[in-house]
Amino acid sequence: MQKNMPAATVPTRAKATPPDAITAGCARFIVDTRYEDLPEAALAIARRCMFDTCGLYVAGLHEQSTRVLAEFATEQGGAPQSRLLGGGGQRVPATTAARVLGASAHAHDFDDTQVSHDPKHVYGLLTHPSVPPLTAALVLADAAQARGTAAVGWNELMRAFLVGFEVECKISEWMPADHYLRGHHSSGTVGTFGATAAAACLLQLDEPQVRNAIGIAASFAAGIRCSFGTMTKPLHVGRACENGVLAAQLAQKGFTADPDALDGRWGFPAVLAGGFDSAKMHQGFGATWTIVDPGVSIKPYPSGILTHQTMDAMRALVIDHDVRPEQVAQVDLFAGDNIINPIRYPIAANGLQAKFSMPALLTMMVLFRDAPIRAFEDGSVKTDAFQQMQRKVRVHRDAEINAQGFDLIRSRVRITLVDGRVLEREADLRYRGGPLLPMTDQEMSAKFHACTDALIDATAADRLTSLLAGPTPPLADELMAILASARIPDRLRQGLPRDGQDEHASGAAARGRRESERPR
Repeated sequence: MQKNMPAATVPTRAKATPPDAITAGCARFIVDTRYEDLPEAALAIARRCMFDTCGLYVAGLHEQSTRVLAEFATEQGGAPQSRLLGGGGQRVPATTAARVLGASAHAHDFDDTQVSHDPKHVYGLLTHPSVPPLTAALVLADAAQARGTAAVGWNELMRAFLVGFEVECKISEWMPADHYLRGHHSSGTVGTFGATAAAACLLQLDEPQVRNAIGIAASFAAGIRCSFGTMTKPLHVGRACENGVLAAQLAQKGFTADPDALDGRWGFPAVLAGGFDSAKMHQGFGATWTIVDPGVSIKPYPSGILTHQTMDAMRALVIDHDVRPEQVAQVDLFAGDNIINPIRYPIAANGLQAKFSMPALLTMMVLFRDAPIRAFEDGSVKTDAFQQMQRKVRVHRDAEINAQGFDLIRSRVRITLVDGRVLEREADLRYRGGPLLPMTDQEMSAKFHACTDALIDATAADRLTSLLAGPTPPLADELMAILASARIPDRLRQGLPRDGQDEHASGAAARGRRESERPR
């Protein structure tokens, strides 16, 4: 179980980075950091994140978006480098394998989230840090195995993952909230650097090559929030993984870019966020490790992290008072702009939209007393009972909550029953799954099995579970073999749509949602 651990001081090599030399400092950190420099606390938490992410790679096979990407990869073909998720051993270019694997892991919006203690941060600005570096490291390790080179060992894999995680999180932390408020999806933009850093470690790039890779990645980094609630949101993460691998591969071959792409008036942070926070960026990379301090949150529900405290509060009210659906007259949610703006759908028409709809998520708590993956199937969201309950939920912008800042996710939920009773609860500020209230190993194992049951066999599940605490965790080659052997559900492999799937909401409705999501 993750403990509250003190800040980890790390590599004696790690030095404060001058404010005009972020790119150079990043490259030195990537090249110089060794496995021996990694703190024990970081290694322990990293295993939990890797275990969680491997379950999500598999879970994404339930989604039509993953099937489309995997089918497209098969049709396109290419150099047989890395095994394709659910491909039964078929090998495709490493970049293609990364795209499919990364998008699958983010398909349910169930992957972990960076934590920040900065009250100026909008919580959603921060990145989903594990998927890009782990994906890049796995596909490149698999490609090395296919070439017949020495297998990538556990220490090498862990080093690449943690270095990529740290680079991604520091860039995310140092950027002001304007990056997110302009409409950028940080996991698509900043995630590209996490994948690039991990790939640079596996490819053993030297410092000039790493700086070129960062420059290439800076030109690739993209993702805009208007695609939240569609198949393209997880594709942002898939492309971050793909582009990070490509950036490192091109740099290895001598491809050039601006060697200072994280600095200056035309660098990535200046162009996409107005620059780095000058009070933070002197920290450098690896002086403390973000995965330890301030930490990482592992999600209990497959929806946007901004929704979970409210969902827990609603669930507690329903269970504690044994509220039945027919007893509910109205639900009122009071929240700030950090929840209301990005959780953008007033009524969810399908499962993808439900991940970004507070009425849909609170409806799940009334109808199911939980929000498992199956609750997000279109066939569930489209039922009359679900649609009717959504329309009983009212969302209110609360000025007092808004004034307290966005470093924590604050909200209050009220249920009015048909008999006139009123039940009310404030959300617990200790995020369940975060450093202050971490998920237990048992809870993480339950999440993993809910993600992987029927998609991998018991032996494979046991081997992946050894990532959590086993003495001999699987190496990259074995991990990729398990992921390649995962089964795409028959209803998707045959090209059938999800139950009840139809087109998204009309263009007029979509335009209305976009207007309502603009920051106020």
